[in-house]
Amino acid sequence: MTARPWTRLATLALTLLANVAFADPIPRALDAPPGKPVYVDFWASWCTPCAQSFPWLNSVQQRFGSEIHVVGVNVDTNKSDAARFLQRYPARFALHYDPAGELAAQYQLQGMPSAVLLSPDGKVLWQHSGFRTDEIPVYEAAILSALK
Repeated sequence: MTARPWTRLATLALTLLANVAFADPIPRALDAPPGKPVYVDFWASWCTPCAQSFPWLNSVQQRFGSEIHVVGVNVDTNKSDAARFLQRYPARFALHYDPAGELAAQYQLQGMPSAVLLSPDGKVLWQHSGFRTDEIPVYEAAILSALK
């Protein structure tokens, strides 16, 4: 009887190892075109700085959209909260819903909004928490660096 817990533990360990070993470099949920860096913005409907970031994210999509994939990942548990937010602050970039926080957990977010810039092969190039308009040059420098 004592072998059974060890068997379960070994099975879990092998499953986790297989998931890590064969995981996509960039999560499929982000629908990233091959060969492009990805700017992932995690946001929530209750987040005031998230609302402030949307005009800038729309401009990034407009200016760099042919070179970088911009995706907003909503972490609200209720999709209708996100829908109301998007009526007030429309997104002109790709959206993904992550109500269980699975994608967010992969990047160990520290707050909202949080941004993660991924290389075309899925490596984290830059990560940031929060949004301030006076820091836009820093955000754009990270994007330009990823495009080189």
